[in-house]
Amino acid sequence: MVNQVSMIQLDKSGSRVRKMFEEIAPRYDLMNHVLSLGIDISWRKRTVRELRLDGVEPILDCCTGTGDLALMLSRRVGSGVRVIGTDFCLPMLTRAEKKKTTAGEGDASEVEFLEADTQSLPFQDGTFQAVTVAFGLRNVEDTDQGLREMTRVCRPGGQVAVLEFSKPTAPGLRQVYSAYFKYVLPRIGQSIARNGQGAYEYLPSSVTEFPCGQALAQRMRDVGLKDIRIIPLTFGIATLYVGER
Repeated sequence: MVNQVSMIQLDKSGSRVRKMFEEIAPRYDLMNHVLSLGIDISWRKRTVRELRLDGVEPILDCCTGTGDLALMLSRRVGSGVRVIGTDFCLPMLTRAEKKKTTAGEGDASEVEFLEADTQSLPFQDGTFQAVTVAFGLRNVEDTDQGLREMTRVCRPGGQVAVLEFSKPTAPGLRQVYSAYFKYVLPRIGQSIARNGQGAYEYLPSSVTEFPCGQALAQRMRDVGLKDIRIIPLTFGIATLYVGER
């Protein structure tokens, strides 16, 4: 069993991650909101508020999943500014398209969803005034390549924002958080959306192994971003990173 978990921790191959998200797509939103007690919604709203969105250039949301952040961005900027959400998992994008047309999502006429890998984005250099990713960068097989691509397609003076789970540093909370992710979350997640790819064993492993704080900020600097702001959310359970191209 130990060896099996180690393999799950290490396997971020594109084919495996894509298959995993294809299987959990139908109940992905429910799982996120239940497992985070709805806090993930406020984290995305904070991301939108922290961005400087004052241009007419389009906005890109990478690893968009079912499109929550892309739709929030569209409501923020209103009509006249295109918002594009990309993901390499087509079933996720199918659900994003359905969500776009449901009541209560606001004016989403400027939102477009495209199938694309964050490691190789099909856009010209400097296309977007802002590029975002929420809870998706850790699933990109090559983190640095994903950051390079996000930076490449952002215009000079534009912003790149990464919202991701992180590891709380406060004594007590760190231990509770670790136990929840390791023992409780996999059982709850698997009961809501059963899958054959170990999604909710993969999740705590991906969070544990992913760089956070200054480690991720330095990787953002290494790909050409500057003035990195690190904004801890909910006692450091999640962190928002905003850098300028």
